[in-house]
Amino acid sequence: MRIDIFHLLRILKFGWKNLWLHKLRSFLTILGIVFGVASVISMLAIGEGASYEAREKIKELGSHNIIIRSVKPPSEGKSQQTTVILGVYGLVHKDLLKIKAIPSVEKVIPTWEMREEIWHIGRRVMGRIVGTYPDYKEVRNLEIEDGRFFNEVDMRLSRSVVVIGSSIKKSLFPFENPIGKTIRIRSNYFRVIGVVKEKVFSSSKIGFEAEDINFDVYMPFTTERVFFGKYETLSTRGPVFRRERNLVEYHRFIVRVKDMEKILTTSTVIEKILRVSHKKDDYEILVPLQLLRQTEHTKRIFNIVLGSIAAISLLVGGIGIMNIMLATVTERTREIGIRRAVGAKRKDIVSQFLSESVILSALGGIVGVILGIIIPKLVTKFSGMTTLITFWSVIIAFSISVAVGITFGIYPARKASLLDPIQALRYE
Repeated sequence: MRIDIFHLLRILKFGWKNLWLHKLRSFLTILGIVFGVASVISMLAIGEGASYEAREKIKELGSHNIIIRSVKPPSEGKSQQTTVILGVYGLVHKDLLKIKAIPSVEKVIPTWEMREEIWHIGRRVMGRIVGTYPDYKEVRNLEIEDGRFFNEVDMRLSRSVVVIGSSIKKSLFPFENPIGKTIRIRSNYFRVIGVVKEKVFSSSKIGFEAEDINFDVYMPFTTERVFFGKYETLSTRGPVFRRERNLVEYHRFIVRVKDMEKILTTSTVIEKILRVSHKKDDYEILVPLQLLRQTEHTKRIFNIVLGSIAAISLLVGGIGIMNIMLATVTERTREIGIRRAVGAKRKDIVSQFLSESVILSALGGIVGVILGIIIPKLVTKFSGMTTLITFWSVIIAFSISVAVGITFGIYPARKASLLDPIQALRYE
């Protein structure tokens, strides 16, 4: 075994010396491999990062959940009035009862939401107020960092208690524990009883608009009804100032389905129920599980496209290696004749030239891997885009580069070994 290893090292050393004699030519030859490997790793890292963001956002919504949201329908005509007194749209209590009656539905958690300024002493921050039920914590996978979430007793008594997101805590209570302190929303004061653990915010849109739940404030649904009611006020500025006051009973339903296999069937039933009772398009349905499957399908297609592009890049690099090795065989024909004349076998000639092509491809693969790791980090730094380098993408890219060197080096090596020694010695 020692003799074999020594012989292999000697062949590689000899191949390296031959390549080093033509440094510029060798460098230009490996560029195709370098760019091919770097592009494979970089593009897969960007694709994996985007896919990871999408999956995390969908998992956050809950794979067992169906989300139904009230949507303000487009205005019919442009009013010249500066104020629109009242509009009515969205989900209502009858919808809640009908959805709850579906056999496959485990529970339905309604919410009412609004954006408001939240105050504590002289500090203020804009956040989203979410009036909901205690089970909201479970269906949205919220983790409590400090304190507790509100319970059924808080709901029954309509207590003025809230649970705040991590960003609300950082903005209003940067140097103190918020538990037991009060915050002000409009002219109403609420006691903080809990803080939700921070969740990474993704700006990508997954079905609905991007939502940074770290700026949420959660309160019992009954408390929200007592202090804020069912009316939302929206103001729009433009050529004509408009203020709309809309009656919205519920902004959102989070439907938990008992069996994951029945999610798509249940969403179809919900769609039929709402289509009958809603004459206008004032709702939309999001099925996270369906989105997750679509994301996985898109990822597979994306990987196939990237693999094809990378294959072309590596193919071009392999052709470059073959081209140079064929030129090298021609240049070193006399040397091959001398080696054969002094006793070298055909396999020795094959090993000599094959080692050079493998060194070229492996060197290109190593440089490509380094670039492939650096580029995604630069993309993340300057664009803020999430990238995720996987170990298997690095191994596959490097392995393919070596395989390309072997594949495209075999023909020139075999051609060199088949040269007639006498003709090779006469070659000028």
